[in-house]
Amino acid sequence: MALTASAIPGYVAGTWTLDPTHSEVSFSVRHLAISKVKGKFERFDAKLITAENPLDTTLEATIDVASINTNQEQRDQHLATGDFFLTEEHPNMTFRSTGIREDGDDMLIDGELSLRGVTKNVTLKTEFGGVTTDGYGQTKLGAEAKTKIDRTEFGVNWNAALEAGGFTLGNDVTINLDVQFVLQAA
Repeated sequence: MALTASAIPGYVAGTWTLDPTHSEVSFSVRHLAISKVKGKFERFDAKLITAENPLDTTLEATIDVASINTNQEQRDQHLATGDFFLTEEHPNMTFRSTGIREDGDDMLIDGELSLRGVTKNVTLKTEFGGVTTDGYGQTKLGAEAKTKIDRTEFGVNWNAALEAGGFTLGNDVTINLDVQFVLQAA
């Protein structure tokens, strides 16, 4: 699908805010070399500004890293420490898009991800869900996106060796976004 305004049914250029009740930011990381630990962040926000040319759209997002939830309170508390997120000094993870491009059937959002005071370029492989009007007359836009980062590149280096070999945690962390936005101004 070509990323043009006319090729996207219902496309509207404007300013959109995140609908947090219909959005989720989750992650997974290899654990004990045999399975994955999954979790999500409970507090996050994003602003999307769609342009007349969809490829000129911009996205900014902020995630409160202290809102991490892996369904194990003790682990979540450890993740807030200097071994992982160092939330006292770096309470947020941020993303700011730097460009959108097409790669075959994929929409890729390039941007800068900042975590623990380190900023790296990442690409979100994005699936555009569409634009519609809900039962309350609000124009909504949905999308899913995924990226993989190496946590050690952001200074998240904690690990523990296993007796059988290998380490407790893998370095690659997959971040998944399932988001819905509400049009504020066209």
